[in-house]
Amino acid sequence: MSPRVACLVGPEYEDLEVWYPRLRLEEAGYEVPLVGIGDAVYRGKHGYPAPVDLHIDALDLTTLDGIIAPGGWAPDKLRRIPAVLHAVRTVNEAGRMVATICHGPWILISAGIVRGRTLTSSVGIRDDLTNAGATWVDEPAVIDRNIVSARVPKDLPAFGVAMLKVLDAQR
Repeated sequence: MSPRVACLVGPEYEDLEVWYPRLRLEEAGYEVPLVGIGDAVYRGKHGYPAPVDLHIDALDLTTLDGIIAPGGWAPDKLRRIPAVLHAVRTVNEAGRMVATICHGPWILISAGIVRGRTLTSSVGIRDDLTNAGATWVDEPAVIDRNIVSARVPKDLPAFGVAMLKVLDAQR
C-alpha cells in the first residue's frame, strides 16, 4: 500500500493550499485523497473544483501517514463536524503528521491539539492560536514534532519541504 495523506476539503477552500500540497506529495509517491463532509465537488475561493474522493466517515484512519488541513473559509465549516475533529485528533495521537496552513489551524484548535505547541498561520488567526494555548511565530513554515504549519500561499514551497521532512522521519 502506498503511503497516504488525507487532505481535508470543503466549501470555499483556498485553491493553492489544497492543490500544491496534494501535487507535491503525489510527486513524492504519496496517495492524497481529498476528504470532505459530503459527496460533492467543492469550489475553491478562486473557483477551482475539488471533487471529494472520500467522505470523512469512510476514511480509514489506520491507513494514514498524515492529514492536511488547508485554509480558505472551509476550515470554519469543517471544524464544526465531529468526525473531522476525531480524524485530526486520532492522527495526532498516533504521532503522524498533521499539516496546516493559513486558516487551517482553526480545525486543530477545535480538535484541541494546539496547547503547548508552536505554530504559524495567517496573521488573521494568530490570536485564536494564542488564546488556544499555542505559541504563534511569524515564519514561513514551522515543525513542532508531528505538526507542520505555514502562513499563506507564498509559503507553500517551505510547507512542502517541511511536510516531507516530517513524513520521511516517520518512515
